[in-house]
Amino acid sequence: MAAAESGVSPRRNPSQLSWMNLSSNLILAYQSFGVVYGDLSTSPLYVFPCTFIGKLHKHHNEEAVFGAFSLIFWTLTLFPLLKYLLVLLSADDNGEGGTFALYSLLCRHAKLSLLPNQQAADEELSAYKFGPSTDTATSSPFRRFLEMHKRLRTALLLLVLFGAAMVIGDGVLTPAISVLSSMSGLQATDKKLTDGELLVLACVILVGLFALQHCGTHRVAFMFAPIVIIWLISILFIGLYNILHWNPTIIHAISPLYIIKFFRVTGQDGWISLGGILLSVTGTEAIFANLGHFTSVSIRLAFAVVVYPCLVVQYMGQAAFLSKNLGSIPNSFYDSVPDPVFWPVFVIATLAAIVGSQAVITATFSIVKQCHALGCFPRIKVVHTWKHIYGQIYIPEINWILMILTLAITIGFRDTTLIGNAYGIACMMVMFITTFFMALVIVVVWQKSCFLAALFLGTLWIIEGVYLSAALMKVPQGGWVPFVLTFIFMIAMYVWHYGTRRKYSFDLHNKVSLKWLLGLGPSLGIVRVPGIGLVYSELATGVPAIFSHFVTNLPAFHKVVVFVCVKSVPVPHVSPEERFLIGRVCPKPYRMYRCIVRYGYKDIQREDGDFENQLVQSIAEFIQMEASDLQSSASESQSYDGRMAVLSSQKSGSNSILTVSEVEEIDFADPTIQSSKSMTLQSLRSVYEDEYLQGQVRRRHVRFQLTPSSAGMESSVREELMDLIRAKEAGVAYIMGHSYVKSRKSSSWLKKMTIDIGYSFLRKNCRGPAVALNIPHISLIEVGMIYYV
Repeated sequence: MAAAESGVSPRRNPSQLSWMNLSSNLILAYQSFGVVYGDLSTSPLYVFPCTFIGKLHKHHNEEAVFGAFSLIFWTLTLFPLLKYLLVLLSADDNGEGGTFALYSLLCRHAKLSLLPNQQAADEELSAYKFGPSTDTATSSPFRRFLEMHKRLRTALLLLVLFGAAMVIGDGVLTPAISVLSSMSGLQATDKKLTDGELLVLACVILVGLFALQHCGTHRVAFMFAPIVIIWLISILFIGLYNILHWNPTIIHAISPLYIIKFFRVTGQDGWISLGGILLSVTGTEAIFANLGHFTSVSIRLAFAVVVYPCLVVQYMGQAAFLSKNLGSIPNSFYDSVPDPVFWPVFVIATLAAIVGSQAVITATFSIVKQCHALGCFPRIKVVHTWKHIYGQIYIPEINWILMILTLAITIGFRDTTLIGNAYGIACMMVMFITTFFMALVIVVVWQKSCFLAALFLGTLWIIEGVYLSAALMKVPQGGWVPFVLTFIFMIAMYVWHYGTRRKYSFDLHNKVSLKWLLGLGPSLGIVRVPGIGLVYSELATGVPAIFSHFVTNLPAFHKVVVFVCVKSVPVPHVSPEERFLIGRVCPKPYRMYRCIVRYGYKDIQREDGDFENQLVQSIAEFIQMEASDLQSSASESQSYDGRMAVLSSQKSGSNSILTVSEVEEIDFADPTIQSSKSMTLQSLRSVYEDEYLQGQVRRRHVRFQLTPSSAGMESSVREELMDLIRAKEAGVAYIMGHSYVKSRKSSSWLKKMTIDIGYSFLRKNCRGPAVALNIPHISLIEVGMIYYV
């Protein structure tokens, strides 16, 4: 979310910028240096060496250096400045950025989503209506074409996952190349370290970087932002010094005519060298992907005023130095630093390289969280590191996986040129995919002409295609790494998505019919004991099969039954007031309800300990609303499992028919310990006496009561509310299916491998559903179920 304060709307409108949010944007712009621009700012460490080492070794001359700088200048201008800052930052999804934000916009403005349990009620969410209205616009033939073909929708999802996997690959490669490049400065000193010593030092720094991630983005940003600012100022003055001291005529190389001269002289070798030139824009995708942590205004402000001028001057100065010192190409940056400031610059460069990795690591956490929300990534622990900004998260499992892979790449290659080849391919592939989705947004969301979208797509794809083709030529020289990493993550994500979809399809086709429930009568043919039973399922409609399995095998069930479905919707955030959808499953005497809990793809399911109380209050409001509806008596017999209402205890306020009181219950310690003659037990009691308030445990307990105004309501409504209150007092139990997913005997060998090996392995090694949903273990009841899919 882009808001920087709790309770502020996540959507910021730059046109309504006031002095108050100007100061907020300045603070966010300051923070963005430490999170967004670290990677982009450290590119001067390795761009020129990666460009000239290789095919251009025959063209180490002033004309080639001028042409290379001209290419770098126009690459920086075209991609970060024009494409991302001017166009892509305008395509945010309620303040969120990245490829998933574009996909989310498309899913809401066209029926492209493959999320299985979507409902019409989801379209009434306030965040869902962000952007141009699709009600008044006529459906274009292109949009209808996309909606009609499921294979195209599947292909779009796979393309999104491919881009996500590439971003995760960036999270592996960025720390490796940034830290190794900064360490190369030690090779420029008189006392050169051995390659082994440099490698150990780089690995120590990498371990420290990943160990810092648990502190949270906001702490890392405030810690790292001054480093990046000092780094940018340093390279700005170094660049100015080199321009004035070595070759002021380098300023003429801004002209694109030097690009033409460059290719005329270098030919095919110059084209292949574009794989090194594109490293000057690595980290650009982080500008868009990390938008949810900041605002579009703050990101534009930081780049246009500080980052862009500093980088242009630094590349210009480095080119001016190289034009007169062609032998310094392998270590161009550190050789261009004046001797008196070498060591301070080396220290700042090392720290800036560490910061450079932060941008992609942060983006990786966001991408993985969004994949998980789409049902395309196994259940993982997501830690919300700051209560004021929802987008700032930390994922321990992903953090340590990235660290292991980064160390493996660093130790395995030990060469920034080889890692740069891999890094360039990953960067350009993500840009290529983002351009495609942006073109779809222009047509489907912005409702512009297909010609405009084709012009945007064609122009950028031609340019990006030239860079990508050059980068692909380096696949044998390390460029294969991002494809291997992407393949591994893609397989894991698609296997999880496929297994989840097949499991949901099994649930959908094995729902309990309402006729069967109605035939059992209000008692369900068993004893209804006091209490509330929360039956968790992925089904948004119908009764799950685990309920019939439970009822037919046990002689008793709870007096009040609530079927709970926790699901994700294609919006970044769902406000607490719109989170609950409440409905009735059977006639009133059955005391069976449905609760759908909705989260956005950026929301964190945090345990606040108040879910049960909010649920009871929402159901009570639903009962009251239903009773006050004049048409309810006429429609009651026909809408047992269709009528849903958005209800929240937070907005019911003084209109609530329930009063809430907190009482403090005191549980005395075990008397057997107090009266025991055992010296060990007595000594233990004396140690813990202070903690337990001298043998007393104080617990807070929430109690509900009907308000005096409820005396005039119908007896049936009052009785139903009293049943709900008594059930809450008796206790709440959580019922979940402990599922085993297996393929049918008639399935193909590929499906058997996918389900029986791949999906089963992922399920066994990810977080359990009860843990992911923050269900208290002491109240959990699991029902064994075998799914033959």
